[in-house]
Amino acid sequence: MLRALCLREFSLLLAAYVVLAFGLANVALVRHKGLASGDFLPMITFVGLFLGLWIWLTLRCFHGDQLLLPIVAMLCALGLTIVSRLEPNLLLKQVIWIASGIGIMSGVIAFPRDLLWLKRYKYTWAILGLFLVALTLLLGTDPSHTGTRLWFSFAGIYFQPSEILKVLLVIFLAAYLDDKRELLAFDVYRIGFLRLPPLPYLGPLLTMWGLSIILLVGQKDLGATFLLFGIFLAMLYVASSRGTYVWGGLILFLIAAYIAYHLSPHVQGRVDIWLNPWRDPGGASYQVVQSLVAFASGGLFGVGLNWGHPDIIPAVHTDFPLAAIGEELGLSGTIAIVSLYLLLIYRGFRTALSSPHSFDQLLAAGLTTIIAIQSLVIISGNLGLLPLTGITLPFVSYGGSSMVANFIVIGLLLRISHESKGQ
Repeated sequence: MLRALCLREFSLLLAAYVVLAFGLANVALVRHKGLASGDFLPMITFVGLFLGLWIWLTLRCFHGDQLLLPIVAMLCALGLTIVSRLEPNLLLKQVIWIASGIGIMSGVIAFPRDLLWLKRYKYTWAILGLFLVALTLLLGTDPSHTGTRLWFSFAGIYFQPSEILKVLLVIFLAAYLDDKRELLAFDVYRIGFLRLPPLPYLGPLLTMWGLSIILLVGQKDLGATFLLFGIFLAMLYVASSRGTYVWGGLILFLIAAYIAYHLSPHVQGRVDIWLNPWRDPGGASYQVVQSLVAFASGGLFGVGLNWGHPDIIPAVHTDFPLAAIGEELGLSGTIAIVSLYLLLIYRGFRTALSSPHSFDQLLAAGLTTIIAIQSLVIISGNLGLLPLTGITLPFVSYGGSSMVANFIVIGLLLRISHESKGQ
């Protein structure tokens, strides 16, 4: 049975290899009017990485979910194709980040202890994440000159600590909620229609979450702030099964959004662009307008890879990769990539449901929520359904820290599914 599953996983990985080979060849033929050996170096490296990972997992008799790895490989293949099309100078760096992510993910999978040891150091993980983010306020850099210092720089390599914070905070939330989930179900205080548990049990949870939100708001990192807020509400609901927390959280979010809109010019500008991008199509709304034009130009099957003009969208390889896909691969390509994310999210929640340990259930649900909210926010932002937040499209957008953090998420999900099937 395991051998059959591994062969199915291998056949699905082949599909990702074919997509990347076709994409890189197409880009090279249009750009250089021919093919050179160097054009396929990224593909050879990509195949070697995922094939080596598959062989290693097979030899270890790994029982983890057999669809997670092929889905991630397909998304990475599409991402490399888009980066090659839009920013060829960054292609090698993206391959290196994928290799780094696979290496760290392999370490997560091979770690000899079960994941329950993470629960024992829940406050350590939360404090470490907050410390790294707080450190950027003092030592952070701003390579994109946007006015926000969100990165650490070392030897020309930039890393964004908020990407790691989301993983560490999920580990903390999973551990804390697992310990207090029964107590959080009790009603002690009542404010209107809201029923709250004993505050001493809710206090540490709100403190850690609130500190992370304050730090991210201070950095003007609206995307990470929105992401952590969504993760917090989702995991609180999963742990307690109470809709009261969700409604209360949404009310607090609307109040905070209203205050932020009137106090922060940065937030006000993002919201105004979202409400009416045609007010200043050549200025502040230029990105959004060109994204909408790109989607409209793509039609059903697109204008063809390398034949569109998505490169006129600023930061298209990081903030608007779906717009490039929509123009050159059309509605069919857009639906295909959205379907991949839906399948990835489904498998993540399926992993959570199949785990016999409550901590693993909460951890898998929180990790899957990271992918779900991140995908939803960036896709909606590209389509003009939500304000732009600066979040990257998982495994597709160019970005090193995001790529590594998302591979850690997949590594943890693979470990949870493996341990569940082993038991």
